[in-house]
Amino acid sequence: MLDASALDDSDMLAIAADLGYSETAFLTAAPEGLGGKEERAYSIRYFSPKAEVPFCGHATVATAVALAERTGPGKLVFATGVGTVPVEVAEEGGTVRATLTSVEPHIAKIADADLAEALAALGWPAGDLDPDFPPHIAFAGARHLVLAAATRARLADLAYDFTRLEALMHRLELTTVQLVWRASATVFHVRNPFPVGGVVEDPATGAAAAAFGAYARELGLVPEDAVLTLHQGEDLGRPGELTVTLRAGDSRVRVSGAGAPIE
Repeated sequence: MLDASALDDSDMLAIAADLGYSETAFLTAAPEGLGGKEERAYSIRYFSPKAEVPFCGHATVATAVALAERTGPGKLVFATGVGTVPVEVAEEGGTVRATLTSVEPHIAKIADADLAEALAALGWPAGDLDPDFPPHIAFAGARHLVLAAATRARLADLAYDFTRLEALMHRLELTTVQLVWRASATVFHVRNPFPVGGVVEDPATGAAAAAFGAYARELGLVPEDAVLTLHQGEDLGRPGELTVTLRAGDSRVRVSGAGAPIE
């Protein structure tokens, strides 16, 4: 919603619940002093059907594309619940693409007991994990548990205990679980269970993509300078592609994507 100035929290939550998408973005006027001559500035909040979430990457990209369709490409800056997120929008070959720059990311190990509970809720044996990608919690605006499948078949077979995983995620303050499978050195397939938002699976997750980029770089799984391609939504019949750009000397992560109107 490009003008949510007349809505309160309960209105936003009700609209998000009625729409039923993983997140709905709501724009209001920017805080005083945010932005400059070259930037259009806004405040933005994100609501899932169940609750507000601190940051949502794919809703940020979609919002930037929607704004660009109305006022043209260029630089935007959003005041989010976790900090300031700049976005650049450009037209490439007739397609409008937006690139967000994350807040400062970090990663942390997960306790063995919590990992065991996550695997039990997913129905994944520990032997189905890729040993080259150790489980961690990663943050680039929201917290995500990163788990890597050893095979594409393991990733494709997702039938989890919704209530059990939701309870663990609330306790660990996770937004989604980032399930990944490495197809090549820079190409990954990903899925994101999102029970805390009232959605079985998120079809595209920019915040988790940014968190995964930070995780992969921090653990030396990809070069400090790298462009990663994440395929998401294929197993839902809603394929999408996220581009994650890492730059040496800059700890923040860039996530790019296009938008698709839903009639």
